[in-house]
Amino acid sequence: MNDSLTYADSGVDIDKATRLVDRIKDIAKSTPRTGVMGEIGGFGGLFSLNLANISNPVLVSSTDGVGTKLKIAFQMDKHDTIGIDLVAMCVNDIIVQGAKPLFFLDYLAMGKLDNSVAEKIIRGIAEGCTEAGCALIGGETAEMPGMYQGGEYDLSGFSVGIVDNNKIIDGSYIRPGHKLIGIASSGVHSNGFSLVRKVFFDKCGYDVNTRLADLDTTLGEELLKPTIIYVSTILSLLRDLPIHGLVHITGGGIDENIIRVIPQTCKAVIHKGSWQIPPIFNIIQREGNVPEHDMHRTFNNGVGMVMVVPEKSAQEVMDRLVAMDEKAYFIGEILERENHETQTQYV
Repeated sequence: MNDSLTYADSGVDIDKATRLVDRIKDIAKSTPRTGVMGEIGGFGGLFSLNLANISNPVLVSSTDGVGTKLKIAFQMDKHDTIGIDLVAMCVNDIIVQGAKPLFFLDYLAMGKLDNSVAEKIIRGIAEGCTEAGCALIGGETAEMPGMYQGGEYDLSGFSVGIVDNNKIIDGSYIRPGHKLIGIASSGVHSNGFSLVRKVFFDKCGYDVNTRLADLDTTLGEELLKPTIIYVSTILSLLRDLPIHGLVHITGGGIDENIIRVIPQTCKAVIHKGSWQIPPIFNIIQREGNVPEHDMHRTFNNGVGMVMVVPEKSAQEVMDRLVAMDEKAYFIGEILERENHETQTQYV
């Protein structure tokens, strides 16, 4: 006798997914923004552009994930902040070009759909969208039996922003004499976690509940601190201050990211000791015996965003940052580059 099989028998529960979509609709309504049309549940998210104050609009898009930081969330069974990281990784890449984020879409894949976990993740995404001033207008939640181990999932996101063509920040105005201002990170953010896990879990034998002398939380709580979203801070400054370059410090650290915005004829000179390095980075370097060069190229080391500003405006920018309760530091300057010199130097 041939037994009949259903989609549910294969491990995919469409009814459970439908219930989750209904919950997501409510969550998405917490991220309202002018321009959103309809609601989640259609084949595509709709957004109507208001171009009244933009003479030559340019759309700026970014897509990203959270990397192996997800492993920390799995180990801690804590899923309410990883969505903030996801939004941050996308919108911080948009704001550095002067673009205001408009909307966000996410992709969540699980081996077996867990509506409780999924809802926590998506609430985190909605919180990140609210902080970034953009709307969650759609996404995809996939149940994929056999692809992921129990309790694990994958997560990625996509965001679109808008900027007037004559206000795009592309580094073309950067000249020798410009100052570098670093805005503090909250910790490791969402890069370098493969090395982090290698050091702490493989080499040292620690776990997420380990308490280390220099930290005021467990190791897992420290590592899971969400990535800072810099959108509102940057937008506030851009209204009336000249910002000629913005650098989101992600994979590659300051070394590899700042050269993406400065002219080939310039170099960035970074002053060691000019900012406060959070203890977690010193612990990573010490416990893993990680070379300084690798620390610079892998982690943000306490600086999540770098601003390149004209010297005459640098103090005013700093004063505004302090007034907004941002931890910020003068970390270096732009100088003329000699032939064959590297574009990033530490002194």
